Amino acid sequence: MPLLRIHLDTDPSTARRVLQLHQNGKSHHESREAARDRVWRQGHTPAGDPVFVGITNGRRDVQLLYDVEVYSDTTG
Repeated sequence: MPLLRIHLDTDPSTARRVLQLHQNGKSHHESREAARDRVWRQGHTPAGDPVFVGITNGRRDVQLLYDVEVYSDTTG
């Protein structure tokens, strides 16, 4: 199944918190749900849970990065 890379705008403090949670084997529920919602809004159906893959290096414009598997034959 194809992967869709989702970029979520955030602030540096939240980005650090999400990264720390991930490093501790936990997840940030709000950003995972935001990634899932973005997939739906882009016309795709998620085939699995969003997977946190990192943050961008921007000092001001920081983004959370998630990969989400989507069904290839379903669009909205």
